[in-house]
Amino acid sequence: SEGLLRSDSIPEVGEDAAATVSMAETLSEEERDELRKELAKVEEEIQTLSQVLAAKEKHLAEIKRKLGINSLQELKQNITKSWQDVTSTTAYKRTSETLSQAGQKASAAFSSVGSVITKKFEDVRNSPTFKSFEEKVENFKSKVGGSKPAGGDFGEVLNSAANASATETIAEQTEEETH
Repeated sequence: SEGLLRSDSIPEVGEDAAATVSMAETLSEEERDELRKELAKVEEEIQTLSQVLAAKEKHLAEIKRKLGINSLQELKQNITKSWQDVTSTTAYKRTSETLSQAGQKASAAFSSVGSVITKKFEDVRNSPTFKSFEEKVENFKSKVGGSKPAGGDFGEVLNSAANASATETIAEQTEEETH
């Protein structure tokens, strides 16, 4: 019967198939029996280990249930621990220091921009063009019949002008509603 097994009638799909066939051909009956026993033993061990693992997982779940640990709490703990791990890294510390310095520089820049804007506004208010505009507004106000004497500050002029236009708008709306 060994002669029949060794015949070349087995189709070769590729080199792997040929190698497997030649490997099986070189094994003696005794070696095959030994390997079959080992195969059965390893499969049995795997099955036993799977059962043990399942039992251990069940036991673990029972302990957690008794302690009141649920998966959400575990997730929170894992996230907290992961975050602590991240924050303790030198890369994180360097990055946060850099960001802090950048923030300080930005706030310093903004405060200097603010003072520049304030200074520019003062320069504009003191410019002759602005002064003449302010005078024209004052003259207009006194012609219209402003209650204050000439020389009121520009902010008040703007406020009264805004109030006047708001009053006109309300009057127009009221007229439209009555028609």
